[in-house]
Amino acid sequence: MNYTKLIDHTLLSADTKENEIINLCEEAKKYGFASVCVNPAWVSLSAKLLNDTDVNVCTVIGFPLGASTPETKAFEAKNAIENGAVEIDTVINIGALKDKNDALVEEDIRAVVDAAKGKALVKVIIEACLLTDEEEVRACELSVKAGADYVKTSTGFSLYGATVEDVVIMRNAVGPSVGVKASGGVRNIDDIKAMVDAGASRIGTSSAVKIFEK
Repeated sequence: MNYTKLIDHTLLSADTKENEIINLCEEAKKYGFASVCVNPAWVSLSAKLLNDTDVNVCTVIGFPLGASTPETKAFEAKNAIENGAVEIDTVINIGALKDKNDALVEEDIRAVVDAAKGKALVKVIIEACLLTDEEEVRACELSVKAGADYVKTSTGFSLYGATVEDVVIMRNAVGPSVGVKASGGVRNIDDIKAMVDAGASRIGTSSAVKIFEK
């Protein structure tokens, strides 16, 4: 299996410099990754660098805490799409989920889905490391209900990243028609294989070049 086509080549650190984004995009083209995943400030440059390639530009919304309002997340998504993003990874309102305020969680996700409709894929980051199994399932079900294309395990900025157990829970919750992205802590080819075997259909990692150059 060609795992490179599952990879979101990721660089989301706060101190990222322009030359690092240029290098990220060059690497993505060289290895044929699915996308680069960058902060919104770098979307325009990435889109320019990847024009006329089959590498997508992915960005993050409400990142990494998810505690923005639905209106703010919708604006972020629209702005990112205008700048060239075709994939949107949005963080849910984790506190609202834990409060069992499912209406707000769904509204929060749907705001981004509506902003992106027909223009970009939406992946919903549920930050599984902060959730119980029941909360994970509910987050996934609300994501599907709101029209998301994918659910995603993690920001990579919290307690820990993707686990096989979380991917299994999420795949079972969303069924076969919605994607599952495993992100955070995927550092070698065995990690990738394990996540794919568990049901992941996309992998987010900042270690992709190290993985595939071996």
